[in-house]
Amino acid sequence: MSYRKLGRTSAHRKSMLRNLTTDLIVNGKIVTTETRAKEVRKTAEKMISLGKKGDLVARRRAAAFLMDVVADVKEDGDDITIQSALQKLFAEVAPRYAERNGGYTRILKMNERRGDAAKLVVLELVD
Repeated sequence: MSYRKLGRTSAHRKSMLRNLTTDLIVNGKIVTTETRAKEVRKTAEKMISLGKKGDLVARRRAAAFLMDVVADVKEDGDDITIQSALQKLFAEVAPRYAERNGGYTRILKMNERRGDAAKLVVLELVD
């Protein structure tokens, strides 16, 4: 198979990848284990590619995968604007990579986790 099972059932694995991908888009970087980061990188790059397309079909496919979470709250006087993760993907993240053909993420290795000696990494979006 061309993916890692990560010791989870398919529903749990899909949910975990959705959560980590959404967190990466909202925060710009996450700290996780190396094997999880390599799997999240695949889904995150697919979501950014959908964001670059920007049409209705791409927006619906991204909405079906990403979690519906609040990414940012902006106050302008009496107006309060709430931005979801999907809106942030299409409005802020994808336009940054308009001239780039791939490689939107970077994995930086860190030290091992103290409890189980798992290799930790920082998965971040490239500037």
